[in-house]
This record gives sequence, structure tokens and C-alpha cells, in this order.
Amino acid sequence: MGLPRKNNLVPLAYQLKRNATKEERKLWYRFLCTYPIPFRQQKIIGIYIVDFFCNKVRLSIELDGSQHFEKEGMVKDSYRTRYLELLEIKELRFSNYDIWNNFEDVCETIHNEVTTRRNDIITVPLARLTNKK
Repeated sequence: MGLPRKNNLVPLAYQLKRNATKEERKLWYRFLCTYPIPFRQQKIIGIYIVDFFCNKVRLSIELDGSQHFEKEGMVKDSYRTRYLELLEIKELRFSNYDIWNNFEDVCETIHNEVTTRRNDIITVPLARLTNKK
């Protein structure tokens, strides 16, 4: 069996986007969709589909449910991480628990990583980005 082609992953990526988890929707609508550096949902990269991706800073964000903490899930995740690293893509992983209980810390971690990786285009403190009054 060969590796899946990008075209074969398009319907799955579309389905994953339409059926996003509560945690994915929270991170997207409360932070990433209005972030000044654009992120995309369910981006196909090679043979993988990442939850969120920012091409400008080569950053992938994954939200992990319980299956990612089982042995098989951890092995698959390590392969995926290595693959992304070969493409010079940094992967940030957060548990669903973090989204519900440490949301501000998750947003700050993402913002800090974006700032570190591309400090020439964003120097706005996170507090100013999240206070949209």
C-alpha cells in the first residue's frame, strides 16, 4: 500500500474541519481566527493533516484528546513530529484539558512561539490582541 496523496486527504480534511471538536472550535473562534498572523484549520502537510497551521512562521498546533496518550497514539505522534521537524515546522501540542483549564496559557504559549519565530512582524503584547473592546 502506497502513501496517500494530497488529493486523497482533501475530503478527510474537509470533514475534520466541519466536525471540529469543542476544543478546536474554542481555540479557533476565541483566538486563532482573529490572530494577526493567519492560521489555517486542518492543513494537509505531506501525509498528515494538522489541526492548525501558520505558514509564515512554520508552526503547527495540535490538540490532543485521550487517544494521543495511549501507546499507539504516542508512537504515531512521534513519527508525525519527526516528519514535521524535517520540514522545519515547529509543532506545539496541547491537551484538551489545557484548552478548558489553561486557555490563557495556551494562547500565550502560541503567541510567544509566533513572536520568537517571526519577531520582525509582530511585537504586540498578547494582552492587546485579546482585549478587543
